[in-house]
Amino acid sequence: MDKDRIEGAMEQAKGKVKEGAGKLTGDQKLEAEGKADKASGKLQNAVGGLKDTLRGDK
Repeated sequence: MDKDRIEGAMEQAKGKVKEGAGKLTGDQKLEAEGKADKASGKLQNAVGGLKDTLRGDK
């Protein structure tokens, strides 16, 4: 498994926590940061998946 996939999953989790905290507290900036982190994590995870595919890993 490529390190980008692991880091991407961690970034998605961090974003989900931030987004939830922003919603809970009514902090729109924190919620937006969380959404951005989740999107970034998804992209990084996809890049890692592509690298795995190119190497022949699952």
